[in-house]
Amino acid sequence: MNLRRLLAVARKEALQILRDPRSLAIALLMPLMQMALLGYGVSLDIRHVPLCVEDRENSQASRSFTGALTAGGWFDLTQVVRDDAALRSSIDRGRCIAAVVIPVDFSRLLAATGSAPVQAVFDATDVNTTNIAAGYLQAAVAQADAGMRSRWAASRAIALPAAGSIDLEPATWFNETLDSRNFIIPGVVAVILALVGAQLTSLTISREWERGTMEQLISTPVTALEIMLGKLIPYFCVGFADAVTCLGIAVLWFGVPLRGNLWTLFVATGLFSVVVLGTGYLISVRVRSQLGASQIALLVTMLPTTLLSGYTFPIDQMPPLIQALTHVVYARYYVTLLRAIFLKGSSLGELWQPLAGLCIFAVVVGVLAARALRKRLD
Repeated sequence: MNLRRLLAVARKEALQILRDPRSLAIALLMPLMQMALLGYGVSLDIRHVPLCVEDRENSQASRSFTGALTAGGWFDLTQVVRDDAALRSSIDRGRCIAAVVIPVDFSRLLAATGSAPVQAVFDATDVNTTNIAAGYLQAAVAQADAGMRSRWAASRAIALPAAGSIDLEPATWFNETLDSRNFIIPGVVAVILALVGAQLTSLTISREWERGTMEQLISTPVTALEIMLGKLIPYFCVGFADAVTCLGIAVLWFGVPLRGNLWTLFVATGLFSVVVLGTGYLISVRVRSQLGASQIALLVTMLPTTLLSGYTFPIDQMPPLIQALTHVVYARYYVTLLRAIFLKGSSLGELWQPLAGLCIFAVVVGVLAARALRKRLD
């Protein structure tokens, strides 16, 4: 390998990046746009769920119970109705996702026994939202019920039975505030690097074929390995700069805690960049059309990274066959590394398995990419 020829190819590709507005836009603007859109647009938290109440009694006790349901900020009271027809109409029109039906003898049952049954109704069109809202409502009702029971016992000067009761004291580690943004943002970095890196490098060789400059490149004494490394080095620098920018935005703007070692993070990012760039280069060699190479790169990187890496859907909840399939998705290992480094503060030794996975992918993709280009016109 000749270092002078290698640097000449790298300089040529760097100039090509600077002179190509499309490549510059992909390299500089797309990471920022995706970070903003995915960072603010994707969330697993549900707040201010619209709630309707069918208050058949309309008493002080029922109104107090309704106020207790919305006190935690999980629900917003949108409408209070008096009959089933009005409640059905509110749900059909999308005015509320959850509804609570308070019976007509609510106060009497509370006065007699200290408790009263209420009915919950949900619009299950969105199953995920319904499941989360049901959990929120159960917690809100339990909190309101505890307060009413305490007041009922105090009004009769009796003590609530304590024998046999169990108090659960939850402790959450690594994401103490249970903020889904801390879970999602590290995965966003992986999605951005996979998409941007593969999109940029998928145009390297195919651009040469379309512009008719590949014949000139083949006629030079530059070897296939020097062509590959010379074309990928500028994109590696650009991709690493994008990664540092996205990671900085995650920590400084979105407030995601970074508890791990920066060097561990950089090693993982470097390995992932090698895999992504090598994949894009391999596609560029095999597909001589820039449009075709770009579309294939989008298909190969975007779908597996978003669906099978654990970024949006937990892998342990997938069918066994799909779980096995995720082991050939290189983004899975990087997403695991990012979350462990950011939230758990895991060290290099504790992350040897996903790091080993990325190393294997880097070697395999690197070898395939180096062998893909042949200095022939056929």
